[in-house]
Amino acid sequence: MQKSIFLLFMAALMGACMRQPVHVTGCTTEAIPVDTSSDCLQDTVYLAQLAPVKADLEREMNVQIGYAAQDMWVGEPECPMLNWASDALWEAAKRAYPGHVDIAIVNMGGMRCSWQAGPITRGCVFELMPFDNRLVVLTLQGKEIIELCESFARYGGQGVAGMRVKTVDGQLADVTIGGKDVHPTALYTVATSDYLSGGADHMEALTKYVDYWKSDLLIRDLYLEAVREQDTIRAAVDGRMTMYP
Repeated sequence: MQKSIFLLFMAALMGACMRQPVHVTGCTTEAIPVDTSSDCLQDTVYLAQLAPVKADLEREMNVQIGYAAQDMWVGEPECPMLNWASDALWEAAKRAYPGHVDIAIVNMGGMRCSWQAGPITRGCVFELMPFDNRLVVLTLQGKEIIELCESFARYGGQGVAGMRVKTVDGQLADVTIGGKDVHPTALYTVATSDYLSGGADHMEALTKYVDYWKSDLLIRDLYLEAVREQDTIRAAVDGRMTMYP
């Protein structure tokens, strides 16, 4: 009995203490530099275990799979890297998709590096496309294609294959697919990434598809295959994305 009363008393006392307001009475800060001075804190056992994996990965990434005949630079509104990447995606989509593929679109922000003229390794492709984006093919009406190209005009251009876009003073002046004007109610198939199909990079028009085909193919793997097949990479700025001030 006495034990029960004692426990009840302690519970009541703790409850009363917990109900007391809490006030901050002071605060101190300390800046801890994160630089080479902390190298001595490395987990040497972990690093030793990781070393063989790191060495194997570096060997794999350093394997040459092709050669760039020129510098593959990235820049608006059109550049060799964007043109090569969109062409490579277009060709891969034609092989994978069961129907016709009219155009391909890639985004400037998805090109994470340039390639200098010379050997192209597996690591170069992983650096270019570090994301696990997958190939999709969207079916859009021509009016959505026009809306998409209007966003290109406003935001500086993107990578395209199978189409030509001309803008003047930030306004869309002309767009053709396969050399023909885009008809607002006609249907067109667009190869792109599952990331862009969600409307990223101001491409909200891509979300207005009437049909959606998704593959399990990583775009990075498609680029790796394209480099191996082509062996020597060449790309030119050919006027497919022309923007006049």
